[in-house]
Amino acid sequence: MNVHDFKVKSVSGDLVDLSQYQGKILLIVNIATKCGLTPQLEGLEKLYKAYKDKGVEVLGFPCNQFLEQSPEDDQGIMDFCQVNYGVSFTNFAKIEVNGPDADPLFKHLKMQRHEDKSNDASEGLLEKLTSIGQVFGDGELKWNFTKFLVDADGNVVERYSPTYLAEELAEEIDKHRK
Repeated sequence: MNVHDFKVKSVSGDLVDLSQYQGKILLIVNIATKCGLTPQLEGLEKLYKAYKDKGVEVLGFPCNQFLEQSPEDDQGIMDFCQVNYGVSFTNFAKIEVNGPDADPLFKHLKMQRHEDKSNDASEGLLEKLTSIGQVFGDGELKWNFTKFLVDADGNVVERYSPTYLAEELAEEIDKHRK
């Protein structure tokens, strides 16, 4: 089983078959609108624009599980992302990424990659999350803007901490482009 075997819900409520992304590199991100990391949407959009014609897609999945930092409905989230950050990459319906009601795609992503690849900035963030009781169990996403890199065959190749910026991922993406 790989990422291409899943169907996810679009903002309009339709099911989207991820097999349509076969042959493309995917960067799958749980996003939020009211988070201190929300400005990462700008970097994700720049990455998308730089790579969309090179077989790379950025897929955003809003989540309200982390201190309710995506309280809007699906259309409100889309509007916020477009108006404030010019987001043109695909965003899907709001989901849960942790716990018993986690979206099946994210259950799969976490099963494939349990631990975040972190950068220097992530240490302080994880300490902060621990202090407010938001760190979930082993393998669970710790915060908004956790990123999963998926190769063209649908295999999860890496998981990045929330503090990894899109600009830092260009080299990683290039390694997996055919």
